[in-house]
Amino acid sequence: MPVVQAAKAPAVFDLRSAALTLIVVALKTTDLAALARELAARFGGATDMFDGDLIAIDLSQVSATADAIDFAGLTALLRQYRMVPVVARGGSSDQMAAARAAGLAEAPAAATRPAAGAASVDAPAAAKVAPEPLPAPAAVTMFVDKPLRSGQRVYAKGADLVVLAVVSFGAEVIADGNVHVYAPLRGRAIAGALGNTEARIFSACMEAQLISIAGLYRSGDTAVPADLRGKPAQVRLQGEKLVLEEMKF
Repeated sequence: MPVVQAAKAPAVFDLRSAALTLIVVALKTTDLAALARELAARFGGATDMFDGDLIAIDLSQVSATADAIDFAGLTALLRQYRMVPVVARGGSSDQMAAARAAGLAEAPAAATRPAAGAASVDAPAAAKVAPEPLPAPAAVTMFVDKPLRSGQRVYAKGADLVVLAVVSFGAEVIADGNVHVYAPLRGRAIAGALGNTEARIFSACMEAQLISIAGLYRSGDTAVPADLRGKPAQVRLQGEKLVLEEMKF
C-alpha cells in the first residue's frame, strides 16, 4: 500500500540579520526637567525632526550617579520629538536593570560606536560626539536615480552615495563616505556615518533639514544659513565645526 506523505507546510516567517542605523542620545544629566528644557530650547516646536528614528540611550556619562533614572518619563519625553527609544547602554547594573524593566533592550558591549547624528543632550551648545576617526571607505559608489519621499531612507554602507533626484523633507540619505545630491536636498543628509571625518556632503540645491558628518550635526532652521539656502553648496568638517560653503561653477 503506497505511503502518502503530508506536504510540508510553508514557513510563515524568516530570520535574517539586519544592520540598523540608531541615533545615540548621550545623557549628561538624570534631571528630566533640565533635559526637557534643553530639548525645547534646541528643537523648539520641530517635534517631527526625527520622524520615528530609532534611539539608543547612552548612560555612560551618568553611570556613576546614585540618582534613579525615570526611564518611563525619559522615553515619553523623547517620543514627544518622534524619537523611538529601543536600547540603552553604558549604565550601571542598577540603571540597566531599570532600563530593561522599562522595556528597553540592552545594547551589546560591542555596539559602542555612535551612530550617525548622535546627540549629546545637556547644554545649548552644538550637539557632537567624538568617534575615533576611521580610514576613508573604499572607492565604491551607490547610485539612486529616483526621488526619495518623506520616510524613505537610503544607506550606502562602506560607500559614497550619489542621488540624482530630489531628497524630500523627511527623507534621509546616509553614507559611510560622501553624499552627493545633484538635486534639491531637503531632507536629512549624513556622511561619514562610521566616523570618517574626511567625508563631505554636496548638493546642487542645499535646503537640508539636518546635516551630519562623523557624528557632528546641525538641524532645524540653523542647519543651512539663509545666504546658502537653495544654492549649490558643500558641507565639510573643520576640526569639530561643520563648515558650509557655496560651490561656484
